[in-house]
Amino acid sequence: MQIPYTVAERPDTGVFNAKLGIWLFLASEVMLFGALFSSYILLRTGALAWPHGYTILNVPLATLNTVVLITSSITMVMSWVALRNRDFGKYRKYIGGTVLLGFVFLIIKAIEYGAKFEHHLYPSENTFLAIYFTLTGLHGLHVIGGMIVNAYFWGPGSKMWVTDPERFTNRIEVAGLYWHFVDLVWIFLFPVLYLL
Repeated sequence: MQIPYTVAERPDTGVFNAKLGIWLFLASEVMLFGALFSSYILLRTGALAWPHGYTILNVPLATLNTVVLITSSITMVMSWVALRNRDFGKYRKYIGGTVLLGFVFLIIKAIEYGAKFEHHLYPSENTFLAIYFTLTGLHGLHVIGGMIVNAYFWGPGSKMWVTDPERFTNRIEVAGLYWHFVDLVWIFLFPVLYLL
């Protein structure tokens, strides 16, 4: 027996099951990051003194990381477009590029963390650094999760392209929605932590 709506859209929602599932999951992720952002705002507005991120954080590296993640969103979309155009070779190139850009992001973030630790800037130093490491660390874990999924679909998971190309294309669309969410979180983190 086949599970319904793995490819076809559900009549009640207008989306296939996996897409509905990822939207529900992303709603819970919005609540998680929303709670953390709200905590940040409450702590910052209630503090007598608050360090500005640009005085202790590396804005040029964070800017570079922003460009890297935005580019990775483009390669993610292009991987899905390649599948829609039935070009599996281009798909593998673009999804591989997405995973590679995720690695670049993490390497830059590791360099930035290393510089903080060299200067003895730890989460225990002050509330700002505690929030900075919590938000960026949690975001980094989400990047790693997205990279694992995308690497799977680049490698062993890509076998589904031969047996069920439409379903495989839908899975890449769902993985793309998650990846775009991760990028969107960074788009909020960057100005809030680094620029304000």
